[in-house]
Amino acid sequence: MDLVQFEASLHESAPPVGISGALEALWHERRGDWDRAREIAQDIAGAEGSWVHAYLHRREGDQSNAAYWYRRAGKPVARGNLDEEWRAIVDTFLKLV
Repeated sequence: MDLVQFEASLHESAPPVGISGALEALWHERRGDWDRAREIAQDIAGAEGSWVHAYLHRREGDQSNAAYWYRRAGKPVARGNLDEEWRAIVDTFLKLV
């Protein structure tokens, strides 16, 4: 699956089968279910979960909490366009598969 296919799946009623928890969280967030996305992200250990968590807090406008999670993920604090960041994170995780 590539980024275009992942974005197309947002029109479906459920996330694609077999994707990682990080991608599932990002799928739900993009469809407007921030709470579900956060629930999923909280259960993802390590840098991957921390990066998604950081993005989610940035999306909600909680910059200080986002900064904490970016540090835990080992990533610089993002300051650019949120949609571009979402695509970059999704693309990164899709390439890990």
